[in-house]
Amino acid sequence: MAVPKRRTSKARKHSRQANWKLSMPALASCPQCHQPKLSHRICGNCGYYDGRLADASKAADKKK
Repeated sequence: MAVPKRRTSKARKHSRQANWKLSMPALASCPQCHQPKLSHRICGNCGYYDGRLADASKAADKKK
C-alpha cells in the first residue's frame, strides 16, 4: 500500500480544494413566452417544448 513520504502542505491542499465549485446552469429563452428556462426542459411558464404543448395543465391554467 502506498504511503506519502511527505506531509501535504496547507497551501497545496487549499489550492487543490479551491477549484471545486459549482457553475451556474445555462439558461435559454423560451421561443413561445420568452422567459428563461433550462435547455432541453419543458418551459415552466407556458408548458411548451420543441414548439408543441407538452404540459396540458399549463394550458388549463392559462384559460382561467
